[in-house]
Amino acid sequence: MRILYGVVGEGMGHAIRSKVVLEHLRASGHDVKIVVSGRAHALLAKHFDDVVEISGFPLVYEQNVLDTDATARKILSNAPLYALDNIDAYVRDVSPFDAQAVITDFDSFAHLYALRHRVPLLSIDNQHAITRLEHPADIFVVRDASGEVVRDYTADFDLAYRVVSAKISRAHHYLVTTFFFPPIKPKLQHNTSLFPPILRPEIIDAKKRATLGDHVLVYQTSASYAALLDHLAGMKGEFRVYGFIRPDAPPPPGTPEGDDVRYAPNVLLRRFSETGFIDDMVTARAVVAGGGFTVLGEAVFLGKPVFSVPVQGHFEQIISARYLEKLGYGEHHDALTPDALASFLTKVDRYAKALERHVQDGNRALLAKVDHLLATIGTKV
Repeated sequence: MRILYGVVGEGMGHAIRSKVVLEHLRASGHDVKIVVSGRAHALLAKHFDDVVEISGFPLVYEQNVLDTDATARKILSNAPLYALDNIDAYVRDVSPFDAQAVITDFDSFAHLYALRHRVPLLSIDNQHAITRLEHPADIFVVRDASGEVVRDYTADFDLAYRVVSAKISRAHHYLVTTFFFPPIKPKLQHNTSLFPPILRPEIIDAKKRATLGDHVLVYQTSASYAALLDHLAGMKGEFRVYGFIRPDAPPPPGTPEGDDVRYAPNVLLRRFSETGFIDDMVTARAVVAGGGFTVLGEAVFLGKPVFSVPVQGHFEQIISARYLEKLGYGEHHDALTPDALASFLTKVDRYAKALERHVQDGNRALLAKVDHLLATIGTKV
């Protein structure tokens, strides 16, 4: 079957997860054309042929806060150029392919192709957990012991709901990846299925050697958050930090080329490598990260308690952090403070015990569902 596969380029998680599904589709004999934007294009182009680069709309962040106004301005100012680029890609590379089915990981280009050509569309992403599941009130509104509201994410949820609903509509089936499993809305049960997070083979293979060691893995994608390092340097314990030495940005002053950096006796800045990151996660006592779904899903699978600081205003990340705390897998915080992190680290054994409830047989269930849906679609082509 000829399949057009669209991958959104915001962040690398979508590309990492899509790579797993794409390898399965190619191994199953399907002819797959990939359309992808942003940094994700370079990653997928290393592993697959027939990868078409398109233009996508990036999000704008400022000090771990999603700047919705700046994002809107950037989208509006660049929309004409992006549209011309994507029309050219469509005419030159995509239209002649004549896809028989479309799969999208939150990519609008592939979604619009499916609607225009009336081709069956499968949606595989974690974003639709926002719109297709019934969430309890305490996911949106956080109260203290006395019942007073301390945080209200209702406005963030409403905005995210509208964006997700509008971006990928009228799919033949929605395959929602999630580590939390509230009920599917009754009216949507006929074309919605829930699956555990899609995992890289390296993470699945690492499960058998996962142990709770002594160090804490810190994954911070905003290298400008220098105060974090000073917080960690003043605490007890060993911290291995990824994100401050980045391949796409100059290293901190005084950083030896090619080396990790000892910021403090207990704080090691690591240069990113996939193998090193996985090894550090496998043996970590706990993980400190944002709210990105890929890292949280991998940590949950490996049984690692998580201290999550999602981007403020980014409900896709907030909802993951809220459920992480609700399930007893870790904690959700709006900011990282030494007191909060120290308190969290005293509870990691309790969180690790709760994480034993998470059961996942690799990616078998989701890939089997994809095969079934494509086979059903194929009988009608």
